Amino acid sequence: MPLKGRIALVTGASRGIGAATAEALAAQGAHVILVARTQGGLEATEASIHKAGGTATLAPLDITNAGHIETLAKVVAERWGRLDLLVANASQLGEISPLAHIEPKTFEAVFAANTTSVYQLIRAFDPLLRASEQGRLVALTSSVARQPRAYWGPYAASKAAMEALVLCYGDEVSGISPVRVTLVDPGRTATRMRAQAFPGEAPDTLPTASSRAADIAALIVNDFLSGIYHQCQVLP
Repeated sequence: MPLKGRIALVTGASRGIGAATAEALAAQGAHVILVARTQGGLEATEASIHKAGGTATLAPLDITNAGHIETLAKVVAERWGRLDLLVANASQLGEISPLAHIEPKTFEAVFAANTTSVYQLIRAFDPLLRASEQGRLVALTSSVARQPRAYWGPYAASKAAMEALVLCYGDEVSGISPVRVTLVDPGRTATRMRAQAFPGEAPDTLPTASSRAADIAALIVNDFLSGIYHQCQVLP
């Protein structure tokens, strides 16, 4: 139980990689705060964690609502006084479409979920990460942030902007606090978002969310205790 006693928060924890990562961290001993909009999905993740002997706290909220994030940070501060691990996993694909055909509201929604929410999380939880002996921020990204491709404009741009935000924050805190950050690109994974982007792809040909979560948890466990973090870890 290398993460025993640690407090972790995972966004997008109602399904896919987020839910599987929350379960994997709980299996390593962390108490996991489960964040997503879908109450039913969060309850399913919590039930799976409890069945395996772990512990979790539900936090159903909209991460694009700054007030919700600020309220959650206050609750975490009052209950635990720190946050050891923040996993920014939640994201939105938007539309795979020519950029000129995308409506402004869709563009703005993708940036709100993928970029602005991460800024709000950093802003709200920075004091709690600094209060930890080994505060860690892990943000999930995508290869299109570094290798843009046609029709992926809003998603690619939002992930690229998110990467820049996270690495700027990491550079700010690395010399004056124990806080460290890393980006993780999980690659091709059998998730609902992947099916939305590639509807003709056979999911049984892809790594599962659970296998990706195991890799993410191993990265966190191995690097959490050593203090060695990568700017961007691309999972095989």
